[in-house]
Amino acid sequence: MTDMFAHVNIKILEKEYQIACPAEERKALVDSAELLNARMREIRDSGKVVGLDRIAVMAALNIANELISAGIVSKDLETTVKGKVVEMRERVESVLHSGQQLEL
Repeated sequence: MTDMFAHVNIKILEKEYQIACPAEERKALVDSAELLNARMREIRDSGKVVGLDRIAVMAALNIANELISAGIVSKDLETTVKGKVVEMRERVESVLHSGQQLEL
């Protein structure tokens, strides 16, 4: 049986991209795109870096540095980080649907 794929439209710095990914990874892709877009906007708006390619490289380097500094980079990166993000998202969505206050 083949995995079901989702076609996701994302927008980064006012440019749209269509990306295919496994359906169960759609939310993670959207979240990743939103993070990347925010980081790239910060870099662009600082005025210190010009050009989409350079902005993208700087954003990628900044995110990679944060992962390394946090000690997250390992062979189990996808499992560790993805599991935590999914767990947090499920908690937040559950609380939002039930109208309860979230305790962190």
